[in-house]
Amino acid sequence: MSESGRKFWGWGVKEADLSQEQKKEEAQRMEGLFDLSGLTVDPPPTLKEIEIPEPKIKPPDSLSEICTTNKLERASHTYGKGFPDIVRAYERDFKIAPDIVAFPCTEQDIVDILDWCSREGVAAIPYGGGSSVVAGTEPQVGEGYKGTVTIDMKNLDKVLEIDQISRAANIQAGIYGPALEASLKPYKLTLRHFPQSFQFSTLGGWIATRSGGHYATLGTHIDEFVESVRMITPTGEIESFRLPGSGAGPSPDRFLIGSEGAMGIITSAWMRLQDRPTFRENAALVFPDFHSASEAVRAVLQAGLYPSNIRILDSNEAWFNKVHEGTEAVMVLGFESADHSLEAWMNRALECCMDHGGVVPDEEGDDTGAQDRNKQGIAGAWRDAFIGMPYVWEALVAMGMISETYESAITWERFPEFHETVITEMNKVMNEVCGGGFISCRFTYAYPDGPAPYYSITAPGKKGSQLEMGAELKNVISELFIKLGGTITHHHAVGRYHHKWYKKQRPELFGEVLKAAKHKLDPGGIMNPGVLVDLVR
Repeated sequence: MSESGRKFWGWGVKEADLSQEQKKEEAQRMEGLFDLSGLTVDPPPTLKEIEIPEPKIKPPDSLSEICTTNKLERASHTYGKGFPDIVRAYERDFKIAPDIVAFPCTEQDIVDILDWCSREGVAAIPYGGGSSVVAGTEPQVGEGYKGTVTIDMKNLDKVLEIDQISRAANIQAGIYGPALEASLKPYKLTLRHFPQSFQFSTLGGWIATRSGGHYATLGTHIDEFVESVRMITPTGEIESFRLPGSGAGPSPDRFLIGSEGAMGIITSAWMRLQDRPTFRENAALVFPDFHSASEAVRAVLQAGLYPSNIRILDSNEAWFNKVHEGTEAVMVLGFESADHSLEAWMNRALECCMDHGGVVPDEEGDDTGAQDRNKQGIAGAWRDAFIGMPYVWEALVAMGMISETYESAITWERFPEFHETVITEMNKVMNEVCGGGFISCRFTYAYPDGPAPYYSITAPGKKGSQLEMGAELKNVISELFIKLGGTITHHHAVGRYHHKWYKKQRPELFGEVLKAAKHKLDPGGIMNPGVLVDLVR
């Protein structure tokens, strides 16, 4: 970790942060939106300003070369990138920093670290890129442990083997997204899994959290690309057969995918690849309202067209992210293939959309190539906004706003009531807690049987009380998701933030099975305590 590169307090790199002028513009925008005055953006913390407790533990000499108590590393591995994380970082609160950060170079290093942690009662926190927004890598483990060690996987970052015939590769878990794609490019292959955190997240993190990626339909989650997984646990290793499919009992892969570091550490996986796409068709449409746009999405999906991209933004989302003027809902639509032209697919999808009131704006319907259109107009504006969102969120938090996102999934027949209730109740609670607020919605992913709506809220907060105010809003919307039959999380994982509601969503007996499995694999309860199952110490 370099003090001039990745931020230890927030998202991304310093060089890509908003300029002072851009931060000022965002503050003025919020003043206008909420009739406020005098908003200022607090400066981020510096390493000199923060205090980190002395380490409570010391690694054995045999592990000293791969362990550090460096202040920057400990600060950098304290928080993820969610709203509460940014708030606490700006409050200069790093008292829960890990005692030690370990950088294993081999699987044997991991075995040795876990053996030491098990013997000494030290909590072990697996760490990929640290982009969790649900406290999935936070060393907040209670009082039952002698200390905490965060295990950063960045040195296990190789593509070990490529099978071009089957289009698959054996890849180490610590590889970051850009390096993974760069390694596959000479073979004209791609994993094509691009979460918003792509630049700052790893393959192991994607698998452990069941991340959502590039595709809005079909291969929405990393699950679909996993051919087999290898994990090191405190009681031994697990490696599943490498197969295209199997009906042999419950799938070990499905158990390891989404395990969030609570069972062990994913070290490598065979991943299904594909040829790099060469044919593309892209379009953007506007709709009179969000309901019409959502019905168009359902029509396209149930027609079996499965576009690579079909994301809709309500008028608030389009306005807030400077994608459209804010009077209409917006759709970004795209198809891609490495094998065939896609004009027929796009034409039929556009027919489905137009049946529900969709219109291609004049400026979107020119003869520009599909790839160029993806970088211009509505699609280009959305792409730029999507990449820059986390930097804007940080600026909003630094000026005292509540800026949060909540995502779910629900079946189509329940979505209208679900959506109306969420919008109504969240506006109500924002008025009660914050004196006002702004909520918007987009579809991040969609299926023939239902969408994955993603709600973003921005509301006036009060510096010093942002955590409590944000928690009150979070509690209301999370209870609503469960009450209305939606999932507590579609692609952001469970972590520590969603644990309370995950327990309500899963069958009670399954929770007992999960607890028993953890006890078998991790009898000392050292692996990421408090994630997926309750603290055992």
